[in-house]
Amino acid sequence: MILYLHGFTSGPQSHKAQALDVRMKERGLGDSFVCPQLPASPRQAIALCESLIAEHDVTTVVGSSLGGYYSTYLAETFDLKGVLVNPAVVAHLSLKDYIGPQQWLYTGESFEFRAEYIDELRAIQILVLKRPQRFWLLVEEGDETLDYRHAVSRYAGARQTVLPGGDHSFTRWNDYLDEIIEFARLT
Repeated sequence: MILYLHGFTSGPQSHKAQALDVRMKERGLGDSFVCPQLPASPRQAIALCESLIAEHDVTTVVGSSLGGYYSTYLAETFDLKGVLVNPAVVAHLSLKDYIGPQQWLYTGESFEFRAEYIDELRAIQILVLKRPQRFWLLVEEGDETLDYRHAVSRYAGARQTVLPGGDHSFTRWNDYLDEIIEFARLT
C-alpha cells in the first residue's frame, strides 16, 4: 500500500496524486493507494496518517514538498519506505513566512496556518536517518521554492535522482510512476 502525502496548500486532486492513482489502477493496484486531504495542523496531519497506516497495510509513503517532510517522519517512525519529491527539509523554517490566512489550491477553501504549527513541525523533524537506504529522493535542480541541495545533503546515503531543470512541481513525475510502484514492491 502506498500512502501519498501532498504538499502545503495542495491536495489529493494534485497532478502527482492523480497520476500515481491512475497508473496504479492501470496496473491493477488501485486498492493499494490512499491519498487523504491533510489538515493544516501538522500534529493533526500526522495523527491522520498514523491512523491510515494502522488501518491499511502501508509499506511506502510518497510525499511531495511538505508531504516529503511528513513522509520522512512516518518512514522513520514506522520503518516504511519513503519516496521524497522535492521535499521540504526544514519545514519549520521555510513555512514561517506563511503564518496567517491561506487557501487550499484545489478546493478554494480558506484555512489559517497558525504560529503553533511551526512548533508542531519542529517536533517531528528527523535530523539523522536511521536507515537512509529505505528512501528515494527525487529532486529537480530548477525547484524555485526549495533549494534541492539541502535535500541532497539531508538524504545522503539514500537513492537519489537529481535532474537538471524542472521546477517545484517535479515536471518529470510521470516518467517515474512505474519505478515508484516497483520501489514500493507492490508487484
